[in-house]
Amino acid sequence: MNAKQFFTHPAGIAAGSIGATLLWGSAYPTLKRSYEELGIDGTDWFEQFLFAGYRFTLAGLLIFLFMLVIREPLRYRQGSLKCIVSLGLVQTVLQYVFFYTGLAHSSGVFGSVIAGMISFFSMVLAYFYDPSERFTRNKIIGLVLGITGLLLLALPQAVQHGWNQAFGIGEWLLLIAALCAGFGNVLSKKAVSVYPVAYVNGYQMLAGGLALILIGGTVDGFMPFHWTAAAIILLLYSAIISSAGFIVWNYVMKYNSVGSTASYLFLTPVFGVMLSALFLNESIGIAVIASLTAVCAGIIIINRRTEQKQAAAKTANVR
Repeated sequence: MNAKQFFTHPAGIAAGSIGATLLWGSAYPTLKRSYEELGIDGTDWFEQFLFAGYRFTLAGLLIFLFMLVIREPLRYRQGSLKCIVSLGLVQTVLQYVFFYTGLAHSSGVFGSVIAGMISFFSMVLAYFYDPSERFTRNKIIGLVLGITGLLLLALPQAVQHGWNQAFGIGEWLLLIAALCAGFGNVLSKKAVSVYPVAYVNGYQMLAGGLALILIGGTVDGFMPFHWTAAAIILLLYSAIISSAGFIVWNYVMKYNSVGSTASYLFLTPVFGVMLSALFLNESIGIAVIASLTAVCAGIIIINRRTEQKQAAAKTANVR
């Protein structure tokens, strides 16, 4: 079974999507612990950017190692510069400037649930960029449930302080990061339809990572951290999250529509909340449980229609 056969099979789609979202969900407690280990607080913006730059540069190099193992050439592909620069800017630099800064001012649990909005942004942007993407009734219901989950998360703060203060600066920055991630998914879908998945991801991460190192190193220098064994392990794992997660996810995206696959991104907050509670000892209240329930319901409803279409197509082929 080749990559296309695997990632177009329902089991392959589910395995790839769940694997990628599990990795991304683990990013929230991993980065929180990294901040603690390296002494990075909410005001150390440039140190946050520098750590992100280390992470994505290493992730890009790990992808190049993977390409060597599978004997895929590292050479530059003519005409790919525009898509690599665009992806590096949107999916790495902009997304993670907002993400790292936002996460420093929010909890891992809250950050995880807000990440579910990536699905909403991916589907909406895909609708405008790809004529084949359409909003079905099930998609609309699923998206409404996803947004409802986000509002339920903010409900306790809204009751106490009013809706204008339901989200702090951290939550708003994470929402902007989710918008950038959604746009990045649309750009990735277009790029990997022309160029190899590993090639696109490796070069865009390397380009974005080096840009973040340059931005972060201009203020505090390029080596401000005291590296402990735990910090090195956390950095390596965070790089694996990016390299493995994005390769698997973009294989899924390459052979399937954005609309049908983006719904799986709602699993990222589920994994993120569970892992944040487990490793960061963050509390999960009724609002978080209600929010995740709405998110999971959205996933089921959006994908039910896709499964029905696949079953109908198989029946037609048999006939």
